[in-house]
Parts: sequence; C-alpha cells; structure tokens
Amino acid sequence: MALVTLEEAKRQLDIDGTSHDAELHLYIDSLDAVIEGYVGVVEQRVITDTVTGGGPALSVLHPPLVAVTSLSGPVGGGAVSYPADTLTLNRPAGTVSRLDGCRFPPGAYTVTYTAGRAEVPPTMKLAALILLQHLWRTQYGATRVPVGGADDWSVTDPIPGFGYAVPNRVLQLLEPFKLPPGVA
Repeated sequence: MALVTLEEAKRQLDIDGTSHDAELHLYIDSLDAVIEGYVGVVEQRVITDTVTGGGPALSVLHPPLVAVTSLSGPVGGGAVSYPADTLTLNRPAGTVSRLDGCRFPPGAYTVTYTAGRAEVPPTMKLAALILLQHLWRTQYGATRVPVGGADDWSVTDPIPGFGYAVPNRVLQLLEPFKLPPGVA
C-alpha cells in the first residue's frame, strides 16, 4: 500500500507519458516524511526502537502502533523478555503497558513492532496528492499560478513549524489524524 502511486500522481498533475517519471518518484518519495511528521507512520512497516522504561507504559517512537513483535529490557543484572500476550497496547498513542499492571523498571528497552495503518485513509491520500501538486508547482514558477495567486498555494503566510512547503489545506485535511502532543 503506497501513500501515493506514480499513476495517482500523474493523474493529479495531468501528466501523460513517461518523461517525468524519474523526477516524479523523487517527489512521491518525499511525501512520506512530511505527512508522517504530522500524523505518524502511514504505510505499515516493522521498526526496532530503544525506549526508556521506568513507568507504567513505554512509548514507541513511531506511532500508530499495530502490534509488538518483541520487547526486552533490564531487570536487575540481565534483560527480561516480555511476551506479546502479556502486553496491552494503546495503538493510536503508541504506548505499551503490562497486562499485570506492574511498572516497567528503569532502563533501556528494545522493542520491535509494526507501526502504521491497515489502509491509507482517503483524506490522508488527498492531502498527500495536494501536497504533491503544491511541490510540483516549483517546476513551473508563476506560469501555473492562478491569477492573483491569493490562496494557500502562495508563500506569503508561513505556517509555524512548516515554513512554506505545506499549504493550509493539507494541514486541515490531516488535522483529524494529527499525532498527540509530545509524540513526534
């Protein structure tokens, strides 16, 4: 499952033929980092992180969380393995807790997990396509800007934290999927 396929990108940009395919792949590949920086992992993938314990839950670095494959960490002088069936997950927040209610002892834990979504929500895909269209406009300068240029394609009002690359309409589409505060 791709966030945006080459065919979808070409349809959004009204491009026929293959002369732009190599360059389009660069633009398509750049979308993931921007979108995921705002909403978390989109396409499912396996990740291994080192996280810090010492509380009732561990937070993975790349939510949303689909499943935990393995979790091991320090107890006394050696690492302890926590089987997946002894854990409970808060998938959207990306946290792992113990079913027995006990806290994770302080120290570093290695967690291997699957992050992402079962499918790309249509609103998220649309946001990615609009972002692609916005970024692709740099290829043509002012020749394809609407008369007056007064919309969020313009770079007159930067968005805090995003500069000029992400238009307001993309951020508004992604808002329902935004990561919780403190997760990035």
